[in-house]
Amino acid sequence: MGIVRLALRRPYTVIVMGLLIAVLGISSVLMMSTDIFPDINIPVISVVWTYAGISPQDMENRVVLVAERLITTTVTGIEHMESQSMSGVGVIKIFFSPERKDRGSYRRSNRHPANRFAQFASRD
Repeated sequence: MGIVRLALRRPYTVIVMGLLIAVLGISSVLMMSTDIFPDINIPVISVVWTYAGISPQDMENRVVLVAERLITTTVTGIEHMESQSMSGVGVIKIFFSPERKDRGSYRRSNRHPANRFAQFASRD
């Protein structure tokens, strides 16, 4: 009730205080730096395997699991991997540790395992 009494006794003071709060709030919002899409450099490579007409279970067992094993044994600096198998398509996302700075080495280190897997798969 104290605020109501103050507003009734001194209406101009309450109006000035309200305007002051509004102006300071708007100015603080305008001066605040915001970044909707910050620059996050997470080194990720996606490897996509296509094999038309194969079921997701066969894609996982015959292609994705073998490729994951091959990649983990031949590529260094891997933090973790995620894979997804769909009908005729297998996707492996390789997340590298952020300490690795040379981006070209990601591509070079993944060409060799992919070529080795292609040679391995052509033998079957």
